[in-house]
Order: sequence, then C-alpha cells, then structure tokens
Amino acid sequence: MSLSLISIAADAAEGVAVVNPADLSIMHLVSNADPVVKVVLVLLVMFSFICWTVMFEKAIDMWKANKAAERLERTIEEGTLEDMINYSDAHAVSHIIAQGNREWREGAGEHAHESLHEVRDRVERAMRLELSNETRRINKRLPFLATVGSSAPFIGLFGTVWGIMNTFTGIAAAHDTSLATVAPGIAEALIATGIGLAAAIPSIMAYNSFATNMGRYIGRLNTAIGIYAGRLSKRLAPAA
Repeated sequence: MSLSLISIAADAAEGVAVVNPADLSIMHLVSNADPVVKVVLVLLVMFSFICWTVMFEKAIDMWKANKAAERLERTIEEGTLEDMINYSDAHAVSHIIAQGNREWREGAGEHAHESLHEVRDRVERAMRLELSNETRRINKRLPFLATVGSSAPFIGLFGTVWGIMNTFTGIAAAHDTSLATVAPGIAEALIATGIGLAAAIPSIMAYNSFATNMGRYIGRLNTAIGIYAGRLSKRLAPAA
C-alpha cells in the first residue's frame, strides 16, 4: 500500500475529514463553483476564444500585407514607371497606388503651372490618405487584444477574491478549518486567476507582435509612397 493511501486510511481512522482527489479535479471544481465565479469563468473563456480568432485572422492579414508590400517594392525597384502607373494587385495596397495615379491624372488640368515639388506633394498627400484607410482596415479588432490582455487578469482576480470570500464564509459557518473544508474552495477560486492569465498572456504577446509588424509594414509603405510620388512627379500627366 502506498504512503498516500496509508495516510488517508490513518486520517479516516482518526476521524479527520479526508479530501477525495476526485473532488479536486478542475471539472468538479468548476461545476460546483459559485454562480459569480462561473460567470467570470465563462466570460474569460469567451474572451480567450475571441482573442484566438482575432489572432488567427490578423496573422493571415499581416502575412498577405507583407507579401503585397514585397511585390510593390519589387515593382518599384525593378519595374519601369509604366509598370507602376499600370500597377494592379489583389491586395488593398494597390488602392494606394491607384489613388496616387488618379490624383496625378485628374489634377493635371487644375494645376497646370505647379512645380515638380507641388506635384509630388499633391500625389503623395493623396496616397497617404489612402494609406490611412489601409491602416484602419488592418488595425480593426486589434485593440480588443490589448483590452483583454490588460483586463483579463483583473477579471480573474475578481473571481478569485469572490471565491475565497465564499470559502471563508463557509469555514465560519461550519466551524471547521480542516484541509477538506478549505482546499476545494481555495482551488476553485484560483482557477479564475489561472484562466484570466491564460487569456491575457497570449493576447498581450500577440498585440505587441502585431503592433511591431504593423509599424514595419506602414514604414515600408511610406517609403514606397515617397519613392513613387517622386518618380511620378517628374512625368507630365496627360490632360484630363
């Protein structure tokens, strides 16, 4: 007989309350948790599920965005100006180039006597306005990760505090401070903190990673916009 079974048998013989290991399983503790703690757990699990969905979606978006930026940079470096004027891509990055080309063509008649510097500023301004739309699009739902990352531990802590408070109330009512009385309630309460951290840690790590990649992506597009606007301003636009 193992030492644990001997200890349990000895405690039972002495009349000490024995903790059944099955009562300390996570499923049993959750099913017997206080309603407030259950609401906290369900909320945290829901937040975690949404965060993983957003992370998966944003990972695909960033992969597509970086590939589109690479194609744009390759066209600017290796292609001719005609290639850029006729640039087309399935990604939203092509809208930035299209907006610059539209401003270059449509503004030719209205600003017939402007300098090259003025043409460049006008085209570049139009492209950067479209870049802001691309930034808003790719940033969509990203702040939710930061919100969960900062708030989930405190939501879990609230569930833990509530569970411990109920445990102490039960101890006072039962006039029993044995491990069998204290352990299940404490373990139940700590589950909320654990799930809160499990939801927060991946969320905040993913947010920081996406924010860094977003900064690099926008920087690459800003560089491409500056180069293309400079090259485009040197050519006379066709009359509208």
